[in-house]
Amino acid sequence: MSENDLLARRFEEHRPHLRAVAYRMLGSLGDVDDAVQETWLKLSRSDVTAVENLGGWLTTVIGRVCLDMLRSRTTRRESPLHDDDGQVRLPDPVISGPDGLDPEQEILLADSVGIALLVVLETLAPAERLAFVLHDMFAVPFDEIAPVLGRTSASTRQLASRARRRVQGAAPAPDTDLAHRRRIVDAFLAASRGGDFDALVAVLDPEIVARSDGGTLRPGVIRRGAADVASQAITFARFAEAAHPALVNGTPGVVAVAEGRVISVMAFTVQGDRITTLDILTDPERLARIDLSVLGG
Repeated sequence: MSENDLLARRFEEHRPHLRAVAYRMLGSLGDVDDAVQETWLKLSRSDVTAVENLGGWLTTVIGRVCLDMLRSRTTRRESPLHDDDGQVRLPDPVISGPDGLDPEQEILLADSVGIALLVVLETLAPAERLAFVLHDMFAVPFDEIAPVLGRTSASTRQLASRARRRVQGAAPAPDTDLAHRRRIVDAFLAASRGGDFDALVAVLDPEIVARSDGGTLRPGVIRRGAADVASQAITFARFAEAAHPALVNGTPGVVAVAEGRVISVMAFTVQGDRITTLDILTDPERLARIDLSVLGG
């Protein structure tokens, strides 16, 4: 086996971890693949014979690649979420059947990386996001993150702390009981199908935030409050009638299918007996990439 083949094999061992880092940084599965490929190119052009921890080296490299991609995205005014002016671009969902994740998805979604959490990560500045993702999610020491950002360790620690407060305030941990969450989602669907406004309000948190992303041709919308969200029961009913139970980023959700194509993905954040956030993707371009075979049946 050649030296390059051996290096490629070692890289493949780290690929799932690198995809997990990039997904938290970028929220776009296409960009994740681009970042991983760029990391491989950097590795193939580098002399790593003296590198003792290749996994750590690759983690910081892909962190730098993602940081550059985020900064470029911001420069082109393509930041995915603008809460103030009503524009919404949800992160790409990871869809699996209702019975569980495959091993690769489990690595990608470790630590319960739900859509609601990714939405909050999208609102962070690129440097904040890098500091938080690498340190809080992957335990990279601040003194290894600091050179990537061109900052001191103390400054990097402050960035992560600021990001942590934002995340904890806007995306608290969801209920951990999967079966309970599925019951709440099913109750929502039943109320939607029946157009039962009171039943919908009962299953929605009073301060619920519902976000929809229809892509470039159908601008996204943000709605707040149980009454306002429940008033969209007719819209929800269309999706509910075509609903297939699924896991969306590892949590009970819904994929609506009509005439053999996906028409929506609905992701729910459940706390207690109420839905606190509802994220709906109806962007035809991104929905077309979803593999229907994962739903089974």
